[in-house]
Amino acid sequence: ASATAHRPELAGRSFEAMGVSLVVHPHNPYIPTSHANVRFFIAEKPGADPVWWFGGGFDLTPYYGFEEDAVHWHRTARDLCQPFGDNVYPRYKKWCDDYFFLKHRNEQRGIGGLFFDDLNTPDFDHCFAFMQAVGNGYTEAYLPIVERRKAMVWGERERNFQLYRRGRYVEFNLVWDR
Repeated sequence: ASATAHRPELAGRSFEAMGVSLVVHPHNPYIPTSHANVRFFIAEKPGADPVWWFGGGFDLTPYYGFEEDAVHWHRTARDLCQPFGDNVYPRYKKWCDDYFFLKHRNEQRGIGGLFFDDLNTPDFDHCFAFMQAVGNGYTEAYLPIVERRKAMVWGERERNFQLYRRGRYVEFNLVWDR
């Protein structure tokens, strides 16, 4: 279906979309795969207020779980959300958990993070500040995990398990991702 079928207010407007999306698939099985995305959409028509929104988030898919990594990841996400309201982290964490779920296997793709779309309230400056916090928070959440795990020794067994689990990531992208 077209975008205007879901959002009729976009009909007859010119639009711009911009975003940064990344997926890191490290060779080392002890360093988790990570995904981050920040995006902005604006549709304009002469004589009318623009229609705009932000979307994005970040999530983590470990192959070998370490509790301290999971705690750090989620604490960083929670802390970056806190200045924007008490309900922001629980809401966007749940959205991430729900979105990155492989329904056909009844399992999570990873340990979650943040996910949101259609963010346009209370105003542009507030939403843009949140976007910046998400972008900066991703590196604050991910890089310490990479530093902790990059020197861990691994072999063919660990690498094969990583590749097997990475197949779940591919399944999600092919079957469920929009």
